Amino acid sequence: MTLKTLITFLRYNLIIIFANIFFYFLLAAVLVFLLISAIVIFNADSPVTSGTIYFLLIIPGILIIFYPSAFSIQIDTDTRMIETLFGIPNYRYKIWLVRLGLIFVIAFVLLLLLGILSKYVMADFPFWRMIAHLMVPLIFLSCISFMLATLTRSGAGTGTLLVILIIGFWMGYSSLQGSSWNLFHNPFGIPNESQAMVWDEITFYNRIYLLVGSILAVLYGLLNLQRREKYI
Repeated sequence: MTLKTLITFLRYNLIIIFANIFFYFLLAAVLVFLLISAIVIFNADSPVTSGTIYFLLIIPGILIIFYPSAFSIQIDTDTRMIETLFGIPNYRYKIWLVRLGLIFVIAFVLLLLLGILSKYVMADFPFWRMIAHLMVPLIFLSCISFMLATLTRSGAGTGTLLVILIIGFWMGYSSLQGSSWNLFHNPFGIPNESQAMVWDEITFYNRIYLLVGSILAVLYGLLNLQRREKYI
């Protein structure tokens, strides 16, 4: 594949990702971040820490990956593109994997920009470590959403299931706080400084579980996409 062909291929898939209402999710992500940040900054009883910034950044990250992940299959179905993709053996898998990669890149760039703003306006924090840790649950949610999209074939259905999953983990945050299975585990929110080594171990296994879960979700989603009759 030549450079020109690669650029055209990436541009076309970016157009698909940015289709319809994705821009509104991007706008909402930035506005929600600014609103919550303003509340935190002007609340003198809540000092801004690295743990606080982690949660401030993960919310816009979830919003930005929500639409392109949940509607990935439905967009192809609605535009009749999925028939063309199934007509190209094996190549379709590369297209969906590239789109997932582009979603990760978009989330990374957004976190990068909002992270820079947070670092200079709110508080100092380990910048690159923060971005790396934030990307892990976002990659997991994107992959789970892709898998669900291949099962439901509906953007709205996938979105509903994803919201239920997110709310479920959020409501169970307190009970899962010391567990490696916590989707919203905060590496920077150590309950007690004396437990730093234990917290680091929990963080390590949590990230391993999420990354392995991401790989399995993508593989299962691609396996579902072998059943052409379900989508056409």
